[in-house]
Amino acid sequence: MLSKLKAFYDFWYDFIVGDDWRVALGVVAALAITWAISGSSFPAWWLVPAAVAVLLPYSLWRAVRTA
Repeated sequence: MLSKLKAFYDFWYDFIVGDDWRVALGVVAALAITWAISGSSFPAWWLVPAAVAVLLPYSLWRAVRTA
């Protein structure tokens, strides 16, 4: 049973975090900030696309730099 739980955890960790934990953390932060400001009158829809527009080039830059 313990090995199945570890395999389940390993799958989800690899699926969500993948190769770069910084990008995963940035996406989680963008979603949390979007959720936090969604209750106000300030529009929150633009935050996740903006985070992706920043995180994707950052991730590619890190991958090319280390290759």
